Amino acid sequence: MSTQVFGHKSPDTDSTGSPIVWAWYLNEIKGTAAEPKLLGEPNTEAAFMLERWNLDKPTIIEDVADDQPVVIVDTNNPAELPANINGADVQAIIDHHKLVGGLETKGPIDITVRPLACTATIMIDLMGDDAAKMPEAVKGAALTCILSDTMEFRSPTTTDHDRAVAEKLAGELGIDIPSYAAEMFAAKSDVSSFSDAELIRMDSKEYEVDGTKFRVSVLETTAPDIPLNRKASLMETFKTVAAEDGVDEVLLFVVDILKEEATLLVPNDLVKGVAEKSFGASVEGDAVVLPGIMSRKKQIIPNLKV
Repeated sequence: MSTQVFGHKSPDTDSTGSPIVWAWYLNEIKGTAAEPKLLGEPNTEAAFMLERWNLDKPTIIEDVADDQPVVIVDTNNPAELPANINGADVQAIIDHHKLVGGLETKGPIDITVRPLACTATIMIDLMGDDAAKMPEAVKGAALTCILSDTMEFRSPTTTDHDRAVAEKLAGELGIDIPSYAAEMFAAKSDVSSFSDAELIRMDSKEYEVDGTKFRVSVLETTAPDIPLNRKASLMETFKTVAAEDGVDEVLLFVVDILKEEATLLVPNDLVKGVAEKSFGASVEGDAVVLPGIMSRKKQIIPNLKV
């Protein structure tokens, strides 16, 4: 039975590209049959990556079978994984998020969690000299993951090591990073064909603060006017999404990659209070700009207060 490699639900670029990178390594270097998988449709930037590097889109799976060998990447949170994940045979976790707890394994496993901006950076470190054997398409996937998660080195999660790995990959591929990143971000920003509910769920995580359950959604874009022009209908859809997903409230942050700021939509007094208590913001109206806020992992989630 081949090993399935996958990241989190609502797959972004890292959760689409890193399974491809690690499945290549398991197949070609370690001699272990492996397949990359997805837990949903990839976002527009991840789809751009697949097309740009002529990579097959991994099969989307709904769940995992009992005793299915799996490697989990870019998450360790059971809420972001298949319902039967504790029934599977988890063999390894490679991640760069805080430990959440709740995963159960059938024996000791390899776990690598490092404070780097991108899972692909960690994978290249784990490969050592074998990373040089990656074909161009796999290197391209790894580069795209790093540039995405660091927002071309603008994100506060970026480390010198992420930058060095990305620059080495770009040099080997003959890629100009600013030009390529602009193409990536243009693809990520092209969200006009998505429904309001799809936009809200596209890049979102569930997080509980003092008994209040939030869906914390982020839209990273170089064209913030596209989603912000829809803010009335988006906020109306918050109620539907919250009810369907079993949370109390949706927090939607539209991150302007170029201006390095986020706009939080404010549909009610609860979210107004969150903005004021969490970010020291002064809220007037149905949106508030939060200068310098770029990272859900480092700046949004750790600061949330109700």
